[in-house]
Amino acid sequence: MKKIGIFGGTFDPPHNGHLLMANEVLHALMLSEIWFMPNHIPPHKQHEQVTNSDDRLHMLKLAVADHPQFKIETIELERGGASYTYDTMRQLKTMYPNDEFYFIIGADMVEYLPHWYCIDELVQLVTFVGVKRPGFSLRTPYPIVEVEIPEFAVSSSLIRERVKQGKSIRYLVPECVRQYIEGKRLYGTS
Repeated sequence: MKKIGIFGGTFDPPHNGHLLMANEVLHALMLSEIWFMPNHIPPHKQHEQVTNSDDRLHMLKLAVADHPQFKIETIELERGGASYTYDTMRQLKTMYPNDEFYFIIGADMVEYLPHWYCIDELVQLVTFVGVKRPGFSLRTPYPIVEVEIPEFAVSSSLIRERVKQGKSIRYLVPECVRQYIEGKRLYGTS
């Protein structure tokens, strides 16, 4: 039996904050692995412009390549359509019935949990792991395990905005991801 952390997101782009959060949860909860799970279309972002799946997946592969316990799970990209965590976790529990799953979310998503699709059923399938973020609370009527991590206030939207403005993103994303963004001219890179 493995204890697997699931870290879902658009990863548009993946950044050092994602890697820091995953590594802290991995060690705090003594998990076997962290599976980064890029989603096709998150239900709460259906009307936002998201970079194509191939580029997001490639950047994620680059970002996690040097960590032996970081893996990528593409189940939501393969399924297509809106990515509901409940559907995904039912599928993963069927595929890996002996493993325990820990679903990692930031405090912004903890506050949103009451609005998640089939949340009452979902909490039977996974243990939610809440990671503190500035400006958000970890209060929720649902059971979560809290993990304290060093504050690193970076977001994918901040990185996209900095790229658009021609500002440096060095040390905010892994160097290989920065080079990929520049090489593919993502986010308005000149």
